[in-house]
Amino acid sequence: MPPLGAPAAHAASAAHAASAAHAASAASAGQSGSDSRAKSPSESRPVYSYENAIRESVWVDTTIDGDADGRTDRVAVDIVRPREAAAQGRRVPVIMDASPYYSCCGRGNESQLKTYDAAGNPVQFPLFYDNYFVPRGYATVLVDLAGTNRSDGCVDIGGRSDILSAKAVVDWLNGRGTAYRTRTGGQTVKASWTNGATGMIGKSYDGTIANGVAATGVKGLKTIVPIGAISSWYDYYFAKGAALFDSGPDGLSDAVESDGAHARCAAVQKRLVEGAPRNGDWTGLWTDRTYVPDADKVRASVFAVHGAQDLNVRTKHLGQWWNALADAGVERKIWLSQTGHVDPFDYRRGEWVRTLHRWFDHYLLGIDNGIEREPMADVERAPDQWSTDRVWPPSGTRQTTLRPRGGATAGVGVLGTEQAGPGATETFTDDPALSEADWSAAIDTSTPGKAGFTTGPLEKDLRLSGSGTVTVTATPSTTSAHLSAVLVDLGPATIRDYTAAGEGITTLDRRTCWGSGTEGDSACFKETAADKEDVDYTVFSRGWADLGHFADDGKGRPLTPGKAYTITLDLAATDHVVPAGHRLGLIIAGTDAGLIEPPSTTPRLTLDLPRTSARLPLVGGAPKAAAAPSRTAAAPPLKGVRAPHHRTPLPSMSTRD
Repeated sequence: MPPLGAPAAHAASAAHAASAAHAASAASAGQSGSDSRAKSPSESRPVYSYENAIRESVWVDTTIDGDADGRTDRVAVDIVRPREAAAQGRRVPVIMDASPYYSCCGRGNESQLKTYDAAGNPVQFPLFYDNYFVPRGYATVLVDLAGTNRSDGCVDIGGRSDILSAKAVVDWLNGRGTAYRTRTGGQTVKASWTNGATGMIGKSYDGTIANGVAATGVKGLKTIVPIGAISSWYDYYFAKGAALFDSGPDGLSDAVESDGAHARCAAVQKRLVEGAPRNGDWTGLWTDRTYVPDADKVRASVFAVHGAQDLNVRTKHLGQWWNALADAGVERKIWLSQTGHVDPFDYRRGEWVRTLHRWFDHYLLGIDNGIEREPMADVERAPDQWSTDRVWPPSGTRQTTLRPRGGATAGVGVLGTEQAGPGATETFTDDPALSEADWSAAIDTSTPGKAGFTTGPLEKDLRLSGSGTVTVTATPSTTSAHLSAVLVDLGPATIRDYTAAGEGITTLDRRTCWGSGTEGDSACFKETAADKEDVDYTVFSRGWADLGHFADDGKGRPLTPGKAYTITLDLAATDHVVPAGHRLGLIIAGTDAGLIEPPSTTPRLTLDLPRTSARLPLVGGAPKAAAAPSRTAAAPPLKGVRAPHHRTPLPSMSTRD
C-alpha cells in the first residue's frame, strides 16, 4: 500500500527505479536481473553513489520575523541527495531532522556536528541517516532551527518559531514555500528533485519538533519517528506545579542559540522568562507549547521510541501523546527500551536500522513490505531481551484500583484491593536529601522520610502497561509541600543501569559501518553494549506534584497547615512485568532528590489512607498475592542502582558556539 495520504504514483516509480537500477547492476556482475525487474520491490537497495551525491545548502523563508529585524527569517537547510536520480529526473523522498544542536552540542552518542568546507558547502552530516539512506534513493535534509547555527531568527523552545521554521521546510519540499541560494541573496531555488514525501526523525529536542510539526497537520509529512521526545513543554519543566529542573526554557535557549541570535534575541529571552514562572503556574506560553490537544490534526504515521527509564524526557510525554494519537486513529508503532535517554542506534543497532529502513520504505516509497501489519510494540524485558505485542497497551489491560493500608510497623504498610479503615493514617517528613533509591532500599523499614506499601509475594506474573495515576489526600504541617509517588518491583533482577553516565549503555572502542562514507563523513560508529546491574528492586514508574496545585486549574496556592488536600499525581507510562514471587510496592513521599526541586518549607505530611489510592494499568486485573508477612524488625537495605543525579535541562552540556 502507498504511504498514508501519499501520491502512490511518485512513490511507486521511485521504488521501482531503485529496484531496476539494482537489477541492472546485478546483471552487469553476471547475475540474472530479470526477476528483480518483474517483481514489485521488497526494499530499496544501495544503488546510488554516496561519494558523488549532491551536497548543497539553501535558506528557507519561514514567513515570520522572530528577531524583529524587519525581514522574515530564513533557516539553513543542508541537503545530500543522489546525483544519479537527479540526472535521470527521478524524484526522491526526504528524511529530515530539524535540530538546534548542529553547532552547539552535537548529535548522537559521539556528539557529531555539521561541518563545512572553506566555501561553506556541507561536508559532515551527523548520524547515519545520510550514509545509509542516500544510496537507497532518499535525500537527507538537516535543518538548523531558527536562531541556531546558520539560521536567522530566535530560539523559542518549542514555540511558534521552532515549529514553523521546520514546517516551512516541509512546505518548501512540497512546492508551497520559498527558498534562497544564500542567507541574504535574492536567487530562489525550488525543490524539484523531491516528490515531497517527507519523514521527520530525531531524538530529544529534534523528535519534539517532529511531534510539533505533525500536530500542525502539514501536508506532505508522511511519517515521524520521535525518539525520547517531548509532547508538552510544561510537562518537561514541571509536574503539576513541582519544578523538575532548577532553570526554565530561557536557560535552554541560551545554551543552543548562535552568538548572533544571542545578541539580537533579548526580547524573546525575556518572554521565555516571564512566561514560565518558577511557581509552576500554567500560562499562555505553555498553551502554545503543548502538542497533545492537536493530535487529531496529525496526518503522519508515528513510530515512537522511548526509554522507559528516561529521567530527562520522562515517559509521561510518550504516554499522553500515544493515547491522544490512538484516540485520533493515527497509525502507530512503538519501541520501549530499558534505557534512559538513549537512541536505539546505541542499544539495538542492527534491528533498528533494519526496522527503520522498512518503515521509511513503506511510508515514503510506498513499498508493501507488511511492516504496518506486524506487531505494534517491541518492549525490552531485560537487557537485550525483547517481546512484542500486536497492540499497545495489550488487550486485556484495564485501570485497576489498588489501595494502601497500614501494617504492624509505622510507615510499612500493605498494598491491595481492600480499603483502609476509617481514620487510618501514615505520616512522613519531607527530606530533600533522600531519593527514590533511598526510599526503595528501606521500603521494609520504618523511616521518617516516606510511607511504603507492598503486596505479598505475587502468585503469578503481573504486567503493568500504559499510564496510571495515584490520588493522595494529605494534610501538611506547613504552607507548601511536594509529593512523589513511586512504583517499585521488589525482587532480584538484572537491569540496565539507567542512572549511570551512559544511561544503560557502555560505549566501546570498536566501530561498525552503516552505509557509505567519504573522507569527511564516515559511516562507521562506535559500538555499544548493555551496562548491566544486579539489583534487589527496580523503580519502574514515578510521578510528582506540588500539593499547592490541588485545585487542578493550573494555579498554585499557599496551603493551610492542618487542612487536608486531595491531588492526583500522573505516573509515567511504563511496561513492566513484576514476576511471580516478587512484590509490587507503592511509595509516597516528598521531594525526590535529583528529580524534583524541594518546596519552600519542610513539611510533615499525614496521609489519609482511605482517601488514597492508585489507578494502575494492569494486564488481566488485580494481582493475586500471598499474604504480606508481618514486619516487626528492621529489614536490611535492598540493593538498587545509584540514586538519580540532578539533571540539567536539554542539552546535557551547556557548550555554546
